[in-house]
Amino acid sequence: MMTSSSNIMEIIRRNLLDIQQRMQAAVVRSEFRINIPKLIAVTKYAEPEWIEALVELGCRNFGESRPQQLAQRKVWLAEVKDLNWHQIGHLQRNKVRPVVESGAWIHSIDSWRLLDRIEEISAELQLTTPLLLQINISGEEQKSGFAPEDFLEEVERIKSLNHCRVLGLMTMAPDTEDENIIRNVFRELRILRDQARQKLPAELQLPELSMGMSGDFEIAIEEGATMVRVGSKLYRGLTS
Repeated sequence: MMTSSSNIMEIIRRNLLDIQQRMQAAVVRSEFRINIPKLIAVTKYAEPEWIEALVELGCRNFGESRPQQLAQRKVWLAEVKDLNWHQIGHLQRNKVRPVVESGAWIHSIDSWRLLDRIEEISAELQLTTPLLLQINISGEEQKSGFAPEDFLEEVERIKSLNHCRVLGLMTMAPDTEDENIIRNVFRELRILRDQARQKLPAELQLPELSMGMSGDFEIAIEEGATMVRVGSKLYRGLTS
């Protein structure tokens, strides 16, 4: 049985309100945040009408894992002028150009080679690309990202960039039910960011911490997240 447009809107409205309320409560519990973090609605598996509902309900930050789909959806919603797109999935060096052309934030810079490529393409297109460096805090082999010690050792490399704005760090917690493990990963990213700040000038203070997804965004906010990436919880009741 298909879900009607009015029912889709009501389901997503209810889910969005629940997430927003939980985010607000987490901010109250956190000693690190004053403002509510940006909610990035992850739309990788979302149907077009679900995204339209989110736009109508006021969401303005959308996250995609696949560069081609990001570019297509940006064109599709081009009439909505104040949308911000975020490339949150792994990015291959040969897929950099369309993402840079889209003007999206890139959350998944996981190597200096990739960063150099984005700088090169951004310079060629005369654009400035906002991005975050992905840190593999948990050390899991299946996860991409800089090792914390390697990042800290070479962080001053970002001072030489002219067409990339490194605005912060991103990480993902392990898939575990142990909240202490999850919390420690987010806490260690914040501590790493604070250590990096000591090596960087005032204009490169890495204000953004993109951490927390549907299963752990509240813990991430308690530990200082400025952006949370939420997908499945926005669509509860719409998927089987």
